[in-house]
Amino acid sequence: MKKILFAIKDYKYLADKMLASGKFEAGELEVSHFSDGERYQRIRSNIDNRDVILLGGTVSDEATLEMFDLACSLASYGANSLTLVVPYFGYSTMERAVLPGEIVTAKTRARLLSAIPRCNRGNKILLFDLHSEGIQYYFEQDLYPVHVYCKDLVIEAAREYGGDNFVMASTDAGRAKWVESLANDLCVNAAFILKRRLKDDHTEVSAVNADVSGKTVIIYDDMIRSGGSIINAAQTYKNEGAGDIYVISTHGLFINDGIEKLKSSGLIKKLICSDSHVNTQNLHDDFVDVRSLAGLICGAV
Repeated sequence: MKKILFAIKDYKYLADKMLASGKFEAGELEVSHFSDGERYQRIRSNIDNRDVILLGGTVSDEATLEMFDLACSLASYGANSLTLVVPYFGYSTMERAVLPGEIVTAKTRARLLSAIPRCNRGNKILLFDLHSEGIQYYFEQDLYPVHVYCKDLVIEAAREYGGDNFVMASTDAGRAKWVESLANDLCVNAAFILKRRLKDDHTEVSAVNADVSGKTVIIYDDMIRSGGSIINAAQTYKNEGAGDIYVISTHGLFINDGIEKLKSSGLIKKLICSDSHVNTQNLHDDFVDVRSLAGLICGAV
């Protein structure tokens, strides 16, 4: 019997791609809202003793609670096993406290999802290219976390756009380990930018660790919000003589006109990202190549 797939509203686009594979049965939901804005949900499919997949994400507080409410009910109504698929885990940059009194929201979100009742064969959560690998250890009790790396997607795009002579690069030394791993798999050199902090939040570039002169540079970052750090990195590599620059990111949020900023900078030839975030569904620009995680998710579940 096929696993049955449910999805919150924001991730219907990705659920449709997964269902097109023919590997899953579509779960039926009835969703509406009362006049005061409260959400009504009803599970219309029979899930008793079924292996259930719930596709959702913490892209917003509303989406988080929609997923939590639905997951709790799927467990309570007799699902044999429950796999949460979270393509983008929100608040992932708030994984530790820097100042006294700061709330570590990545941990509180993990605790919330850990409170979902346990199914007969257990609960699992799939997380994709987390900003900090330690986040997976915030999940508690009987919720088993699995960190899924989107390396295959990144490598495929890098080979397609990089040609025979390119350098895999990061925005700063903080992502160097991950970029070095990608570069080793691709059998190319890795580059990262060394920065020196001057005062407050101001920094200056002190060095680039590799020769990028005349070479295609592919910058990888796990997440792009407004694009500022990507633009700064691209400018640094250009100053060092880089040729064409491409950018690959797993999670594209592109807030505050991020796409337009990246495009109008004139530094980046192409931007490649996955469809892990709902914001990618509003992109209609040849500058961006959006690739689906559906195949990777199907294999992971």
